Amino acid sequence: MEIKNANVSHKKQNILTDSFGRNHTYLRISLTERCNLRCTYCMPADGIPLSPKEHLMTVDEIYTIAKEFVRQGVTKIRLTGGEPLVRKDFPLILKKLSGLPVELGITTNGVLAERFLPLLKENGVKTITISIDSLLKDKFSKITRRNEFDSVWDTIKLFQNEGFKIKLNIVLIKNFNENEIIDFINLTKDQNLVVRFIEFMPFDGNQWNMDKLVTQQEIMDKVQYTFPLQLKKLADAPNDTSRNYKIEGYTGSFAIISSVTNPFCDTCNRIRITADGKLKNCLFSGKEFSLLKLLRANKPILPVIQKALKHKFATRGGMDTPEKLKNPELHSKNRSMISIGG
Repeated sequence: MEIKNANVSHKKQNILTDSFGRNHTYLRISLTERCNLRCTYCMPADGIPLSPKEHLMTVDEIYTIAKEFVRQGVTKIRLTGGEPLVRKDFPLILKKLSGLPVELGITTNGVLAERFLPLLKENGVKTITISIDSLLKDKFSKITRRNEFDSVWDTIKLFQNEGFKIKLNIVLIKNFNENEIIDFINLTKDQNLVVRFIEFMPFDGNQWNMDKLVTQQEIMDKVQYTFPLQLKKLADAPNDTSRNYKIEGYTGSFAIISSVTNPFCDTCNRIRITADGKLKNCLFSGKEFSLLKLLRANKPILPVIQKALKHKFATRGGMDTPEKLKNPELHSKNRSMISIGG
């Protein structure tokens, strides 16, 4: 994929616009590296060394950094982890951020979400993304290394009934759960869900290789075989990471996030803050820029934010060829997913 350098020299450029003309209006903030599940694609089998508490952003630091990004043009913030709801001061974080003029969302595994439903409603959260990689209890337990399927499924039903927009994230892994693609799509027949299939991505410690990848084309082959006359392409929103579809006559829809085989880098508007206050300009990039260190030293963070955006690669953190993508040494330069934030 090739992105032409934008010619913006004739006017002042927003600091959240990178050298390819992409304007970053979507900030994902990881609140914690901790999680109450142990998903194989996210966390190494032996876990990760957790950052000391004093190295993590406090409530006020999260708010200060978020407020600066909003001042520069961010319009959407999603809270992630780890599992964001395991953080004890999550209610304080949410309440403070709800005072900013942004769309707030959250990505969760759903295990604890029921107890936070009133809080999420009170603070204007309308969309919740829930990770669930299998509809079968034994498979769910195998990939999460925990037996929490019932609590997750109860959360999905409850939040639907309470009027939330629900997105389900399914990471597909070859010879594990690709035989459930149609089962997941059939959930959308009578339920207003957005089912999102995500290509398995390489991170440190998750034993990724191309043989485990279920590609966008393989997903579509299964869908077209099962629904040859009912498949309908939906219009993708600007900056969407997903290609969106629905089955004619079904209530909900489904989507494919093909970061590996068909990336959406040319329209990317996302930036990430890790729980320890590092800015990542791309999920695939090993390069990080510390904002928390500057904040605690009473130094301005805007120059580093601008520097981070100027150093953003055109495609997948510089892994712009299949050969680079397959190189495990490049994967190990990045964090594991659990410490980046989903």
